[in-house]
Amino acid sequence: MPEDDLEPDEDGGGYDVDDWSRLKPFNAAVAALEDVQAKRAVFALAETDDPRTIPMDLPQPVIWWEADGEQAAVAVQAESHLGPDGEEMEVLGLILPDGGGAVALLEDVDLVDAADPVWRKLVSEAIDPDAAGD
Repeated sequence: MPEDDLEPDEDGGGYDVDDWSRLKPFNAAVAALEDVQAKRAVFALAETDDPRTIPMDLPQPVIWWEADGEQAAVAVQAESHLGPDGEEMEVLGLILPDGGGAVALLEDVDLVDAADPVWRKLVSEAIDPDAAGD
């Protein structure tokens, strides 16, 4: 098992407004369960048709619109799948500022530039206040 890939970052995998670009994208292929288990990918969808990667520059800062409001994230994975009803789903694997992962539909995020003041404010608010002062 390639445990070298799993070596944790000193910060637990999170990021701030200045170091988000070090996150590693997963965009060479559609992710399998083994990729998620090895922490190379955020998600792997099963029982879908026509899975393929979405060509986009990754990592990509985004503002994710979820039930609790807007949240800063960085997209590191982008795939398109056809669901059981034949409808296309464009799915993103996101890394949150605290290092956690999330899955969102492309339609539920705004792609932004890392200089976007709203994204920067959301990242700063999401990380540990002591770490933000360093």
